[in-house]
Amino acid sequence: MLFSLVKKDLLLVKKYLLFMVVFSIIAPMFITVKISFPGGGLLGFFITVLFTEYILLNTLSSLEDKYKGAVLLSATPYTRKTLIHARYLFSLIIFVGVYAIYTVTSFVSPVPLEQLNLFTAGLSFLFITAYFGVLLPVQYKYGYEKTKFISSLFVILTPFVGPFVIKWLQTNSVNLDVLPALPQPAGHALPVLMAILLGLISMTTSVKIYSQKNL
Repeated sequence: MLFSLVKKDLLLVKKYLLFMVVFSIIAPMFITVKISFPGGGLLGFFITVLFTEYILLNTLSSLEDKYKGAVLLSATPYTRKTLIHARYLFSLIIFVGVYAIYTVTSFVSPVPLEQLNLFTAGLSFLFITAYFGVLLPVQYKYGYEKTKFISSLFVILTPFVGPFVIKWLQTNSVNLDVLPALPQPAGHALPVLMAILLGLISMTTSVKIYSQKNL
């Protein structure tokens, strides 16, 4: 039942999928060329995932808002909890898909792309989860129309602000591996574990909000 809803979401955005695949290949190379300092690979991957997730999730929210999809789905056997779980699973699948595309591209790209290890990929996963972990509950509470401008502004500003943040971290010698006392495998897995915990909290919050909402 859960995967049927994810399949439904993929079908709704299928006309954008090819474009997003091409974007996921080209964007990291373009960003790497434009940003000539260490950390460009992490930033390029993060921006690529952020834009891909935003466009696809925004498209789904827009279609559901336009055609009253939430109202129609509430008349089906699917529970609201299942609908929420499917949306979060869809977001996770998109992240994994972009990561797979980036990894394959890094081996064949004419532009040297930074290989992402568990820690750097986990950082991107954590940042993405933090953003959508806040956006989705707020969107479920206040609706797509009331939240789309704020979320759009954040996504638009990220490519401009991101390089300055990376440079500031490097200039001030800030070590991203903030818990060197941990064993290396545990330290590298920490961002992923934090992202999973944050995602579960966000999903639980969304379920609570959506279950009480009058459609």
